[in-house]
Amino acid sequence: MDIKEKLELLQMEALEKIQSSNDLKELNEYRVAYLGKKGPITEALRGMKDVSPEERPVIGSLANEVRDQLSGAIQTVREELEQKALTVALEAEKIDVTLPGKTVSVGTKHVLTQIMEEIEDLFLGMGYQIVDGPEVELDRYNFEKMNLPKDHPARDMQDTFYITEEVLLRTHTSPVQARTMEKHDFSKGPLKMISPGKVYRRDNDDATHSHQFTQIEGLVVAENITLADLKGTLDLFAKKLFGEDREIRLRPSYFPFTEPSVEVDVSCFKCGGEGCNVCKGSGWIEILGSGLVHPNVLEMSGVDSTKYSGFAFGMGPERVAMLKYGIDDIRHFYQNDKRFLDQFKVKEQ
Repeated sequence: MDIKEKLELLQMEALEKIQSSNDLKELNEYRVAYLGKKGPITEALRGMKDVSPEERPVIGSLANEVRDQLSGAIQTVREELEQKALTVALEAEKIDVTLPGKTVSVGTKHVLTQIMEEIEDLFLGMGYQIVDGPEVELDRYNFEKMNLPKDHPARDMQDTFYITEEVLLRTHTSPVQARTMEKHDFSKGPLKMISPGKVYRRDNDDATHSHQFTQIEGLVVAENITLADLKGTLDLFAKKLFGEDREIRLRPSYFPFTEPSVEVDVSCFKCGGEGCNVCKGSGWIEILGSGLVHPNVLEMSGVDSTKYSGFAFGMGPERVAMLKYGIDDIRHFYQNDKRFLDQFKVKEQ
């Protein structure tokens, strides 16, 4: 059998197998078997040395035609098989639109966000403005303008994250008050503001402490502000947040930026003031610190302390939430446990 007959026979044999192929793996095996370097076509062409010079171009042309025809057949069958595979896959993966849809789990506002917004809404209704400030703060605003000069012993009460000697992570939101007093035009009216936000202290995290927490501080500066104005404001705050039957009491305390300074307690909302495990038998629960703004704080922010006076207060939304909802561990607020967070789902209005 000469080379021409071998090639024609190989062509018929290969075409028959290629066109009857049922899967891509088998088709690829035929491609390697017939068109590979070690395939029968290459083997047949090795006998070209025995062919006369006149017939070599004819045999070479025939070999190329056989290769092209087999390659074309393989490509055609491959496309058909790929299309069939795609059709089968689409059929298996099609969506039955008559099936009921899956329930989408919708989140809710974090309990701290809810508490902060509730407090913000209360003070907005009382004519206060909400002011934000930088969390990376200057020592001058965080301490010095709050009547805490360098080396003041009260600085030890607030273990601070220092970035440089003059730059730190704020330990309270009071710097926002100092910045706002510097800019406020008192000829146009009093300053009434709250400053919510994150603060940072070098505390060891446990059930009641965290190195990062939130704080809301309030400030009112105007003419003839007294302790009675502070008490009336905080009494309204306690009744709106904890219930109309709540009462407050003021106890003397010390803060460098207020004089006089007072701690504020609210009557226990569990026992009504009779004494229980929540209030440790006292009938009262401490909720915040406050006082009349120290004259030095006013003067360092450019406010005439002989003409203007003011009161300030500061509270932790975490503590308010823990008291309001009976939460026993501050770490619950930051662990993103869905079981905990789902307890405070609210319906949007």
